Amino acid sequence: MRVITEPFRFNPKKINTTETLIIGFSEHIEELKQRIYQSLIVSLFLMVIFFIDVSWWVDILTSSVKMIKFIQLAPGEYFISTLKISIYAGLFFSLPIFINQIILFILPGLNESEKRFILPLLILSTILFISGIFFSYKILIPAALVFFVQYGSDFVEPLWSFDEYLNFVALLFFTTGLTFQIPLVQIILGLTNVSSSIQMLKIWKYVIVGATIVGAILTPSTDPITQLCLSFAIILLYFVGILILKLYNK
Repeated sequence: MRVITEPFRFNPKKINTTETLIIGFSEHIEELKQRIYQSLIVSLFLMVIFFIDVSWWVDILTSSVKMIKFIQLAPGEYFISTLKISIYAGLFFSLPIFINQIILFILPGLNESEKRFILPLLILSTILFISGIFFSYKILIPAALVFFVQYGSDFVEPLWSFDEYLNFVALLFFTTGLTFQIPLVQIILGLTNVSSSIQMLKIWKYVIVGATIVGAILTPSTDPITQLCLSFAIILLYFVGILILKLYNK
C-alpha cells in the first residue's frame, strides 16, 4: 500500500471557472438584496412618519378643491385612503435613496465612458419624473378640477368620493411622470445613433398629432383642458429633447 507523503499544493489553474462565476454572481445578488432591503427600510420609515401627520398631506392634495365636499362611501374608506397617501409619499420621497443604491451597485462595474453615459441619465430621469409630478400638481389637476366643478354646477351638487379622487390624482401623477421621460428617450436614441436631432425635427407634424392622441389616452379625465395641457407638455418636451441633442453634438 502506497502512502502519499507529498504536501498538498494549491493550483489555481484547477479552479472551476463556472463555480467562480456562480460564487461571484451570488455575491452580487446578495449585495443587491441588501441595498433593496435598506431602501425599503427607509421607505417604511417614511411611510410611518407621513401617516402620523397624514392630514397635512390631505390638505395639500385637496388644496385645489376646497369648494368640494368629500364623502365616505364605505366604512374605513378614508382610513384606507390615508394609508395609500402615506405609501405613495413614502415611495416618492425614498426615490432618491433607491436611485443612489442603484448607482452604488452598478458603479464598480462601469468604465469611465459608461459612467459619463449612464449616471447622468439616471439623475436626469429622476429630475424629469419629479418635474412631471410638479407639473401635474400645479397645472393639470387644478385645470381638470375647475372644469369638473363648473360643468353642471347649476344642476348637480359636487359630492366626491375621497378614494376615487385620490385614485384620479395618483394616476395623473404617474402618467405625467412617465410622459416627462420623453427627452430621456430622445437622448438615448441620439447617443446610440438610432436617430438624430435633424430626423426628429423632420417629423414634428406627426409628433403634434401623436401628442394629441397620447394626451387623450393618458389623461384619466375626459375634460379637454387637461388633455390639451398634457399634449402641449409632450410637444414642448419633444422639442426640448431635440435642443439638448443639438447642444450635445455641438
